[in-house]
Amino acid sequence: MLSQKTIEIVKSTAPILAERGTEITTYFYKTMFEAHPELLNIFNFVNQKKGRQQTALANTVYAAATYIDQLEVLLPAVKQIAYKHRSLNVKKEHYPIVGEYLLKAIKDVLGDAATPDILKAWEEAYGVIASVFIDVEQEMYEQTKAVAWEGFKDFRIVRKEKESSMITSFYLEAKDETTIPNFKPGQYVTVRLEIPGETYLLNRQYSLSDSPGKKYLRISIKRESGEQLQEEGKVSNYLHNNMDIGDTIAITAPAGDFVLDDREENPVFLISGGVGITPMMSMLKDIAENQPNRPVTFIHAAKNEEVHAFKLEVKETLNKLMNAEGYFYYDRVTAIDESEHISEGRINLRNFKNLIADKDHSFYICGPAPFMKSMIDQLESLNVKEDAIRYEFFGPSINLKETQNA
Repeated sequence: MLSQKTIEIVKSTAPILAERGTEITTYFYKTMFEAHPELLNIFNFVNQKKGRQQTALANTVYAAATYIDQLEVLLPAVKQIAYKHRSLNVKKEHYPIVGEYLLKAIKDVLGDAATPDILKAWEEAYGVIASVFIDVEQEMYEQTKAVAWEGFKDFRIVRKEKESSMITSFYLEAKDETTIPNFKPGQYVTVRLEIPGETYLLNRQYSLSDSPGKKYLRISIKRESGEQLQEEGKVSNYLHNNMDIGDTIAITAPAGDFVLDDREENPVFLISGGVGITPMMSMLKDIAENQPNRPVTFIHAAKNEEVHAFKLEVKETLNKLMNAEGYFYYDRVTAIDESEHISEGRINLRNFKNLIADKDHSFYICGPAPFMKSMIDQLESLNVKEDAIRYEFFGPSINLKETQNA
């Protein structure tokens, strides 16, 4: 339990954390990895190099300072981060290391402004915040161990299928031939690879793209190219080019809280951009198998038909539903086909205004951050309630309000 004095001191640091938070977290990661390079076997170095992880941590530290006396407000965000940590196999013993270098970063970056009272208050606050994360994650580890497996487990690729010019699906079965545990539509797994020439293990998180209850897990991976090839493309290109049927990859058990709520029966919108279609496939197929009467509007945006994955599979699945429609938007089309609901340009949800206003829908959104911001802004302009909108980030959570529209 923090004293009132500690709470007041921590809250007083919120303005400077808002101003210099990213500077602090950038220094934090630099010094921590210099002292503990083994942690690079856990963290995604691409997110580090592009500043995503630093920004995400800065947002978290600022929020902690703001709500240090109301940590329950942060619980949804804590759970989302905890799922990522559980999937990456972050453990209790890592938290003292993080605390040591976070306090060092605050001290070194802020200099004289980081008074002994501030450092002592943050040391106490970090202990409380870390305990919250550790408790939530420990519960997740125990639950996962009871129904699935602990840490990384070897899976064999039993099928490899090209879904578009950019996306390939990998069907995975447990190498020890154990039954695939149930998971929630929308969840992801962490893939860990040891790539020749790379100093550290590489971890990437990929959404499961098929419904639960199969004898396999399916992940569908976009091959990165162009400017993204050198950094983000290491894992995706290695999987595309070097991994084939019979090969083994290590994955963690399914995780994540961006999941279809199958307790609901209200109409649902599944809205995706690019490879963000992958969790939507899991949700759509689960609805078709278990809630065929539930109304579904499936909306997907892609650059063109060549890179549009799962087009036929989506149509076949929609046909299994009693009340469902699919709409596809391309940046460029050779011919607009109204019968196929194919349009040119970006998604304009005002075209669905009457449908949205007519019923109590749930909205699931996945895609690049600018795409999601655009969709959320449009829904809010149509007076959709905030708690009806659910979305998923590909990497560390960032502030959508700071993201430019697509």
